[in-house]
Amino acid sequence: MNLVVDANVLISSLISTHGKTFDLFVELGASEETAFFPVVFASGREGRAGLTPELDKMTDITPIFEAILEYIPEPATNIDIPLQMRVTTLAKDNYKGKIAIGKIFSGKITNGQDVVHINRDGQQIKTKITSLNTFKGLGKIEAQEAFAGDIVAVSGIANVNIGETIADPTSPVALPLLSIEEPTVKVIFMVNNSPFGGREGEFKTSSQIRERLYKELETDVALRVEDNPEGTWTVSGRGELHLAILIERMRREGYEFQVSRPHVINKKVDGVTLTPFEKVYIEAPEAYSGIIIQKMGIRHAKMDNMDTTDGITYLEFTVATKELIGYRSEFITDTKGLGIINTAFFDFEKDDGFTRERDRGSMIAYESGESRLYGLVNVQDQGELFIEPAVKVYMGQVIGQNSRSGDLRVNVCKEKKLSNMRSKGDGSAEHFNTPRIMGLEDALDYIDDSELVEVTPKSIRIRKIYLNELDEKKHRNLKKQLASQKAI
Repeated sequence: MNLVVDANVLISSLISTHGKTFDLFVELGASEETAFFPVVFASGREGRAGLTPELDKMTDITPIFEAILEYIPEPATNIDIPLQMRVTTLAKDNYKGKIAIGKIFSGKITNGQDVVHINRDGQQIKTKITSLNTFKGLGKIEAQEAFAGDIVAVSGIANVNIGETIADPTSPVALPLLSIEEPTVKVIFMVNNSPFGGREGEFKTSSQIRERLYKELETDVALRVEDNPEGTWTVSGRGELHLAILIERMRREGYEFQVSRPHVINKKVDGVTLTPFEKVYIEAPEAYSGIIIQKMGIRHAKMDNMDTTDGITYLEFTVATKELIGYRSEFITDTKGLGIINTAFFDFEKDDGFTRERDRGSMIAYESGESRLYGLVNVQDQGELFIEPAVKVYMGQVIGQNSRSGDLRVNVCKEKKLSNMRSKGDGSAEHFNTPRIMGLEDALDYIDDSELVEVTPKSIRIRKIYLNELDEKKHRNLKKQLASQKAI
């Protein structure tokens, strides 16, 4: 039987009787075992619980503990059963090395015990536990032994990965493997070579960045890192958010680098190109459902389900990952911050051939210097600005989005020439629009193949790969020539 604890603030008017609650579950198609379960009513704010919804009859949270002891079976602690422990999380310690964290399914484990590590290929590797820790609250405490049902952290197993089994050496039996999603999105990391490179970061050399990326592989089994001949690194992850978290973590640690536009990882099976698709789950006020459906339709998403309850619309879509990139920031704007969007990898399916490209160009700094209010006001009507006055910029830095297709180079460092002539309302008509400050995820969503995101502990900047306009034109013409030769 299941135990349900309502941890929200108690509102008696919402739950008048137990019968109505059970009737609701039965109407939703729940089985008898699921619908009829013990219920404990609780108020998190008051710190009280009871078997009835009347708050004045509750004294403390004792009913919750009594229900746990009554309905939740205790773990089997028979020490005669061979050890089986599945690794669910990895950690890293500078002294102990890789730490495997998981639950003991059967038997017991002791500090210094000889065990067998059964990897994903079924290979059995004999090893020894060098340290054993259990958890108390948010911290870890050393232990000499632990039993079935305990969650423990062990070290001494060098090449252990998530989903693998630690078993008894006398009768090693592997538990079912946990599946690990393969990477679907990749970006290119590189050393920051912008005019402001090396000014804001503590770790900025290629060796430091490479060492940090490969160190991440020790605890993140879904990440992939490849060295490129030109001295860059291709980093692949389970999605745009997965990579953004890594970038943000490195940035906070003091690393300085550049990253390219995210691209999906396609694969070929029997000559057919397959691209990753994702399930998208959206929860938003009903008033915004129209714009959500419109934007997802533009991205060729297939609606799998739609339901509206109490003014909240629940939507479910299947969409190609490559077309979903960049939608999260639009979604937040379209729903005024009231929507919730979650995504999960679905499957690799046949590529439909559709690609989404940005329909508006960038506004690029014409020269290096410090942005001035006068220069920004003069160009703000050309599009949407990303920077404020008194911000240092360099030639080739993206400082806004053009209102039209194609890039536009503007002079935001231009100052107003001063003279002795004054007029009565001079400067009073000037209005500066609030700029859109680009965060890391916004920048990754925005850039195209001709741009990079410069990441430092203090700043997030967007720049052109070729800072000089002449160099960019030469590269564009060369690219067209190569494309035409391929077509021939």
